[in-house]
Amino acid sequence: AVAAAMRLGAFLSALRPALPLLLGLSLGCSLSLLRASWSHSAPEERCLAPGPAAPPARGAPPEAAEGRPGPGHEDFRPRIVPYYRDPNKPYKKVLRTRYIQTELGFHERLFVAVLTSKATLNTLAVAVNKTVAHHFPRLLYFTGLRSAKVPHGMVLVAHGDERPIWLMYETMNYIHQHFGSDYDWFYIMQDDTYAQAEQVKALVTHLSINQDVYLGRAEEFIGGDEQARYCHGGFGYLLSRSLLLKLHPHLDSCRNEILSVRPDEWLGRCIIDFLGITCVSQLQGQHYHTYELAKNTEPEKEEEEEFQAALAVHPVSDMTLMYRLHKQFSRIQLDRVYQEIQDLQMQIRNLTALTPAGEAGVTWPVGINAPFLPKSRFEVISWDYFTEQHLFSCPDGSPKCELSGASKADVSEIIESAVEQLNRRYQPLLRFSKRQLLNGYRRFDPTRGMEYTLDLLLEAATQKGHSHVLAKRVSLVRPLSKVEIIPMPYVTEATRVQLVLPLTVQDLDFVANFLDMFAMNTLDTHDNALLTLLFIYHPYDAQRVGQVDVFAGVKAMVGELEKRYAEVKIPWISVKTEVPSQVKLMDIVSKKHPVDTLFFLASVWTEINMEFLNRCRMNTISNWQVFFPVHFQEFNPALVYRGEQTASSNTDFLRDGHFDRHSFAEACFYNSDYMTARTKLAADILDREEVLESMEVFDVFLHYSGLHLFRAVEPGLVQKYTLRSCNPRLSEELYHRCVLSNLEGLASRSHLAMALFEQEQANST
Repeated sequence: AVAAAMRLGAFLSALRPALPLLLGLSLGCSLSLLRASWSHSAPEERCLAPGPAAPPARGAPPEAAEGRPGPGHEDFRPRIVPYYRDPNKPYKKVLRTRYIQTELGFHERLFVAVLTSKATLNTLAVAVNKTVAHHFPRLLYFTGLRSAKVPHGMVLVAHGDERPIWLMYETMNYIHQHFGSDYDWFYIMQDDTYAQAEQVKALVTHLSINQDVYLGRAEEFIGGDEQARYCHGGFGYLLSRSLLLKLHPHLDSCRNEILSVRPDEWLGRCIIDFLGITCVSQLQGQHYHTYELAKNTEPEKEEEEEFQAALAVHPVSDMTLMYRLHKQFSRIQLDRVYQEIQDLQMQIRNLTALTPAGEAGVTWPVGINAPFLPKSRFEVISWDYFTEQHLFSCPDGSPKCELSGASKADVSEIIESAVEQLNRRYQPLLRFSKRQLLNGYRRFDPTRGMEYTLDLLLEAATQKGHSHVLAKRVSLVRPLSKVEIIPMPYVTEATRVQLVLPLTVQDLDFVANFLDMFAMNTLDTHDNALLTLLFIYHPYDAQRVGQVDVFAGVKAMVGELEKRYAEVKIPWISVKTEVPSQVKLMDIVSKKHPVDTLFFLASVWTEINMEFLNRCRMNTISNWQVFFPVHFQEFNPALVYRGEQTASSNTDFLRDGHFDRHSFAEACFYNSDYMTARTKLAADILDREEVLESMEVFDVFLHYSGLHLFRAVEPGLVQKYTLRSCNPRLSEELYHRCVLSNLEGLASRSHLAMALFEQEQANST
């Protein structure tokens, strides 16, 4: 009995930690059974007295009365459409659209048309283009006759006739033909109208696209129907896509039957007569506010609520008035934004006080993400030290460099902002002025933006004229703003890539591996890629090419490839030079290919694969962007593994190496872009050909083209370790870069330390 009691006690002690779990499971099962019994009760049970059912509401379908969705709700129900293919019809491949929004039937939001004339094209139309055009997603200018030279940055459509009615008729036809199926809203305005672009865009986001909308400043017809209204063209008006589609078939009839002097009256009469829709100034709770400017108006002194709420202002008599209006409305909008920020910050403070953290949970600045908290010492974001003249964390790795360009402008702006914020806080009691920046620190926090800490030597002046010099530390944050998607031209993966491989005598040992990888990854897979070899002969080898050709073995390999792949031809170009300048070599290749050729400038250590070639095609855009990939360089296996077996796992192929940021040997660019940049370079250096020896193709695009230079790490370009030969005849910068690439490619710090440790251990024994 005692033994049984002891066993029972041991069992209960072992079961005690699991008792809460067992009780929770039992309680959960019981509640689920009770809920199941309630849910399976008869649905006919009502809490109403027995009697006839209440009749459905007027106009409601019977299905809705019974609790089922009516016919109008069928579009909101998910339906599975079974796939069926007629076996009697041949199979046809489905062609996908370029963009997903096209396939889904999405439309762009807003299209803007500005009516101008030959007389005002270079004045008022230019002012519109400089003030509000960049705020609209798409804006075109329409005129009857055009001048000899169109202002830069303006897309102009000329109809060939200055008659106002004809201009309106042709404009509506053009908009329907070219943009009717792409946009939901169409905003028509004149060049003597100032429109608040952001307010107009906000207006269309609050309107339903399912209605026929004719929205603007409603005006009465002269001697016409009192109920009918047209939208005044001087203040702009908004048309929906559905209205434009219904109106287009009647435009010819309107042109022949309706007589009017004003184009806005003509369009309004056309819409009323054939569609029965009149102009309205408010719709769906949204108001179209306008303001009519009087003569000699001072925009800076306008404080009326009607002026500040206006979406459109008319008439604008000259360019200067347009710019003054834009400045005033920008100031009004900025004040609204600042006030909204203050209100939001106050709400955040009030709500944070109710959280468990209390007021201590409020981060600075209020409303901005808290600083990044590293989980280990490897995640700590370092600070960069700077002064007003120098930066002590340089891109090239040097300990000190001159502060210039965007960095200098950034430091100057942040110091001015710090002094301005101090004066705003302490005025009128104190007035601060900067004497010197003692210390400056900055770092980029990816969760919030650029952070700054400044030690400023300031002179503080009181209202009585007394001054005192003091040092003060301030902290500032330049927060990350709204992320914008940069529109890029459309490219495909079907573009042919022309590989260019320069070869010297020192590269002969690696050519076989390059050709094998090229054949396996491009020729066997029928990838749309071609290869051109560039044999670089030393003058001594060029003289003996008749007796001994140093590239004879490579030419034999090329011949074997051409025999194996009958449809493939691999041409080569022979060049004699002591200094193989990348730019000079590219000049020779560029002249032998069409201007639309996509070049991939490769190195002999590059292992070509389809994945990278596709990225080369996608990241290189003609007249827009060039691509300079950063290849992955494997470390010296003798130092990394020290006789051990190398890692063969596919997941570790980027483990023992680094991305070589000192190498610019690989590049993807179009021949037309190179020729354009090379022409500018030739005009700059004139006959000083020796300058080309100190330049690479990257420098040509960087300094002599307005293209985007996209430089990014490329895991698809993996190079085996090899000690590259650095030509001392090249410029000092290129030679230094080559030496650094070799040194950093030896091994990581830990591997080098281990190698030194083992060497010291061996020497000591």
